[in-house]
Amino acid sequence: MKEVIKINENTWRIEDDGVRFYLLCGNQKAALVDTGMNCPDAKQIAEGLTKLPLILINTHADPDHISGNSAFGEFYMSPNEEENLHGNNGQGKILPIHEGDIIDLGDRELLIIDIPGHTPGSVGVIDKKNHVLISGDSIQDGKIFMFGPARNLNQYIESLKHLSKYEDLFDEIYPMHGTFPVHKDLIPKLIQGAQSIVDGNAQEYAKPVNVFGNEVILYNFDYAGFLCEK
Repeated sequence: MKEVIKINENTWRIEDDGVRFYLLCGNQKAALVDTGMNCPDAKQIAEGLTKLPLILINTHADPDHISGNSAFGEFYMSPNEEENLHGNNGQGKILPIHEGDIIDLGDRELLIIDIPGHTPGSVGVIDKKNHVLISGDSIQDGKIFMFGPARNLNQYIESLKHLSKYEDLFDEIYPMHGTFPVHKDLIPKLIQGAQSIVDGNAQEYAKPVNVFGNEVILYNFDYAGFLCEK
């Protein structure tokens, strides 16, 4: 069941059965950030909230983030997500985005940050005017998927460390899963937890679980969990 929640006068979150996506409006155009898991009508929902010209930015191409992409035809996404997009039967043209790119909605600049690891082309979107980072799946207090093709825990750690370069540009984090919002002090905790897994020092937090038919290990810390290969 989808629920549309107004955050402020020009920002909404759309809750879609355990995953969320966002609508951001500037003075000249609006941007959806992701299109959810069961939301082929994501564009229609957005157009019911704003009359501004609408673009789509994807944080990554896992299937629970692209369900409404086909209504757009083209969308902003890291080119490093192309294999993931096609592997999940995603349709449409990728408009490539890279670290440092600015997408200006009109008095509302969105800064793109590369944060690979969860997927090869995961990006964060910093809403500079509102001091918010939209983090995709990389930063959240839920269970972060790090099993399966192209997940890379070492790269994930380096990406979160890389965010320190931008820490003065955001205070709150809008994740796609888990609690909304979270504070940026979650980032060093995630780095510490992921590093302890890599170093083999997290066995006390580990238990085997089955996720969509995959036998994996859940490292369940008190601030978040990581689902990793056995």
